[in-house]
Amino acid sequence: QRQPLWRASAGARGWRGFSESGFDSHDDFKPQAKKTLEMKDVHELIDKDVKENPVMVYMKGTPNMPQCGFSNQVVQILKHMGYDFRARNVLQDDRLRQGVKEYSDWPTVPQVYVDGDFVGGCDIMIDLYKTGELESMLKESGAKKL
Repeated sequence: QRQPLWRASAGARGWRGFSESGFDSHDDFKPQAKKTLEMKDVHELIDKDVKENPVMVYMKGTPNMPQCGFSNQVVQILKHMGYDFRARNVLQDDRLRQGVKEYSDWPTVPQVYVDGDFVGGCDIMIDLYKTGELESMLKESGAKKL
């Protein structure tokens, strides 16, 4: 009877670190259960984020890799204006995605907060940018220029 190639060449124990029962691995490298957040915890996290960061963006993807055109537009506006901001990827956790919508009572993402106040989404950011109001808002805030 033919054995699988890895079995035939690896001997009785299996191939380097594999055993009959699975992986032989240090505890640091074993699969870990993801910590799940309760909605109360999510709202507390959002509240902390918007209060501690002069400009906070909840978006799909990250500033370096937006996964939505609207999120990308918001990031490009803030980068073009040269302001530092923090962001959270709502695609990483459905509770965060739902929680930010509940927190602001706004149905879509991205969402931008300046000095703890909800500003709006992509369309509002574009309008504020075009009228110059966004520049004034960011200058008056605790936001830092890069």
